Amino acid sequence: MKKYLGIRREDKNKWERRVPLIPEDVKELKDRFGIEAVVQPSALRIYTDDEFEKNKVIVQEDLSQVDTVFAVKEIPVDLLAQGKTYIFFSHTIKGQPYNMGLLQKLVNLKCNLIDYERIVNEKNQRLIFFGAHAGYAGMVETLFAFAQKLSLKGIHSPLDELKQAYAYASLDEAKAHVKSIGETIASQGLPEQIAPLVVGFAGYGNVSQGAQQILDILPVKEISPDQITQIREAACPDRHHIYKVVFKEADMVTPINGEFSLQEYYDHPEKYRSVMDGFLPHLDILVNCIYWTEDYPRIVTAKGLQESVDKPYKLSVIGDISCDIEGSIEITKDATMPDNACFTYLPGSDAFEAGITTDGITVMAIDNLPCEFSKESSIFFSQVLKGFAPDIVTADFDTSFDALELPYAIKKALILHKGQFTPDYEYMKEFI
Repeated sequence: MKKYLGIRREDKNKWERRVPLIPEDVKELKDRFGIEAVVQPSALRIYTDDEFEKNKVIVQEDLSQVDTVFAVKEIPVDLLAQGKTYIFFSHTIKGQPYNMGLLQKLVNLKCNLIDYERIVNEKNQRLIFFGAHAGYAGMVETLFAFAQKLSLKGIHSPLDELKQAYAYASLDEAKAHVKSIGETIASQGLPEQIAPLVVGFAGYGNVSQGAQQILDILPVKEISPDQITQIREAACPDRHHIYKVVFKEADMVTPINGEFSLQEYYDHPEKYRSVMDGFLPHLDILVNCIYWTEDYPRIVTAKGLQESVDKPYKLSVIGDISCDIEGSIEITKDATMPDNACFTYLPGSDAFEAGITTDGITVMAIDNLPCEFSKESSIFFSQVLKGFAPDIVTADFDTSFDALELPYAIKKALILHKGQFTPDYEYMKEFI
């Protein structure tokens, strides 16, 4: 019997142009495995309907004949169908309140739910992600916000030339422009008022690595956290480089009692407290790239910022690429969109202002950053996903969970099987 996969049209917002499987990879699945694909039409998607049709893909609205549906973002509750297998970023594993209705409907309809975020190997390392592309776009957006904030203060620098990530035709174009700006910094230097310029990265995973790749195109010197004060106190600040510092767990937190243990921190984060307040005043920019749940200490708190109002404080922009609302960056009050990317927190009055302002801490909190480089992120994602697609599409989900034959990584990502929580996700029952 012929097997089909479906690709849903993305319509969460006008910026969501990604696709989980690109036309060339869908054609390969048909040629190699005989899997037919049905793609919903879209005028917004980065790949046109014609591009799919040229690659032997059926383009039509109706996905009723399809048992397995791939998407990027959450599927609206009223579009879910009985007994189907869905693969998308569900944003449910932390009990996110805004998606509990979606989770309940999937349970009621006895669906199978596979979440990309939980496709991991035996070491619990994610295998499929948009993280690096979030980092690329997030770093461009953060540097852009910083340049705009400086301009409001009457300070102009080579960074003024930078555009927002979505304004570039491609990632390569953005990198080329950043390289040109870097050459200007190397030859002409940064303004004395902002030298030395110190950029801190919280975290070192895929997101951080993507962001660092963009910053590293500029003339960069990497320092350790314990060197920041020395750099700040230098008699002749270096105007021709940007200083980069990467914070690991041992730099950001300390045990309430005893000595630091990375495994203990992962297992019992409640036994640790943040020490980032000691570093933040010396950074110009903080780029947040860490995974966070409510069990972990925050690295930036409103209280900490309020207590620093009358003290020397350099930090002016936070690029919150992780974008957990009121999470590791407590002042991240909302997620933003590329056309309104920032808001500003005013510690003195514990208030927020829209956009970028002269004073306060400006936060870039775009939560769908990979959309700004939609084609490149889709290609990267699809390259990995196509390797798992045949096993997902041909699996017999009618069998018991124990008998279900799936690769380890996919079975690990199966949150719901026929509407029932699988063993690793039994804890999610309490959320609905």
